Amino acid sequence: MAQPNSTSTRRHFLKSGLASTLAASGMALSVPTFLSGCASVTETGRTQRQWDAEANLIKEMIKRPTFAKRKANVADFLKDYNSDFKQALHAAIDQVARQGGGKVVVPKGDWLCKGPIHLQSNINLHIESGATIRFSTNPDDYKPYVFTRWEGMELMGYSPLIYAFEQSNIAITGKGTLDGSAAKDNWWPWKGKWKASTWGDDPVENQKYTRDTLQQMVENGAPVSDRVFENNYLRPPFIQPYRCENVLIEGVTILRSPFWLVNPVLCKNVTVNDVYCKSFGPNSDGCDPESCTNVLISNCTFDTGDDCIAIKSGRNADGRRVKVPCSNIVIEHCEMKAGHGGVVIGSEISGGVENLYAQYCTMSSPDLDRGIRIKTNSIRGGHLKNLNYRNIDIGTVKNAVVVNFFYEEGDAGNFPPLLEDITIENLNVASANRAFVLRGYDHTPISGLTLNNITIKRALKDAVIENVAHLKLNNVFINSQPLNKNEL
Repeated sequence: MAQPNSTSTRRHFLKSGLASTLAASGMALSVPTFLSGCASVTETGRTQRQWDAEANLIKEMIKRPTFAKRKANVADFLKDYNSDFKQALHAAIDQVARQGGGKVVVPKGDWLCKGPIHLQSNINLHIESGATIRFSTNPDDYKPYVFTRWEGMELMGYSPLIYAFEQSNIAITGKGTLDGSAAKDNWWPWKGKWKASTWGDDPVENQKYTRDTLQQMVENGAPVSDRVFENNYLRPPFIQPYRCENVLIEGVTILRSPFWLVNPVLCKNVTVNDVYCKSFGPNSDGCDPESCTNVLISNCTFDTGDDCIAIKSGRNADGRRVKVPCSNIVIEHCEMKAGHGGVVIGSEISGGVENLYAQYCTMSSPDLDRGIRIKTNSIRGGHLKNLNYRNIDIGTVKNAVVVNFFYEEGDAGNFPPLLEDITIENLNVASANRAFVLRGYDHTPISGLTLNNITIKRALKDAVIENVAHLKLNNVFINSQPLNKNEL
């Protein structure tokens, strides 16, 4: 194979700001010198060494929070608050925060929290092994409303179950359990009609009515302070740090969420490590970083009712107004079980995504709909660039790789998505309904997609490939047959 011209394939990385840091470290050598003599050069011009350097640089830039050694045990505060766990916990947080920060310990036991937990700067909320915090399902407990995002739209809404606003150096750690207590008789019916519904007919009171009004307010440019609803059926996410810096979520088990499970928004330096997410309700996404910079998601297990990991950056006019992409993201050593998608971009992606590295992950379940997925449309749009996936093993999945410009509203807007430098390599799939579902627009085809060293051992149906331009293929096999670009 002739040596590829890597100048164009690296252009977005070189513009991203990461390259200047690599240059200072001595890693960003001139292209001809860097490629010469490298047997591991891929079809895209990226070598193993370059990939490692780019992903490792992001990890090195992520600053984990550090805390003072002082600590307080919530049990020591219960007597003063008539055994009310929430009040005792916030008293402990207040005391430690006033002293300069440290660890607030939730000891072994079953604790009912009648409302949200609000974290402060320099606080490590540590849930010990054997401790379970069970959250109330009374919506009024999550008032007063707070500044939040719901499906990528800003509003004054129910407080997330665990929330922090404009704080720094915060953590949720330990081997304990966070249980949102959501079920078919409290939060979940607010979804309304849902394919897995167990609550019978479409409830009269559901999110559609609030959501439609919120979407119209967003399009009209209404101030966020005016986006307040007396009849609010927008379920709160479980954990949402908002405009925070140096965030760590590590070790905990998260169960039965009203809505998305882990949803950092507009945060910088986020680490989600060794977290077990299990929730099968509607919109039970596992981890959804939105408009965040420098994110590491590692060693996590996702068994969810919606996307396992979904990268987001705001919806429609709000995403374009805030205009902050989700950038510099590393996903590695994670396991994806049930879910709508394993590693997903979208669908609230109007602010764009850049510099994603997903690697060394395993995915398998009869209930896993898609492995690698990009979902958007011409209302949501989004500029997606330098997205990289490698060394991913998929057992059973419905569709292995999906890029869909026709999600929900389809081609109904004026903001067609733009894809550049998307690479998937070293992907092995045991069994899929379809290997690929790639659907672009005739006026704006999918572009910049490279598929390198991919094996789909068993695919039951033909791939769907519509309106794809400049597709690069190298060593792609489906049912033991090479995928020939000329036949597409």
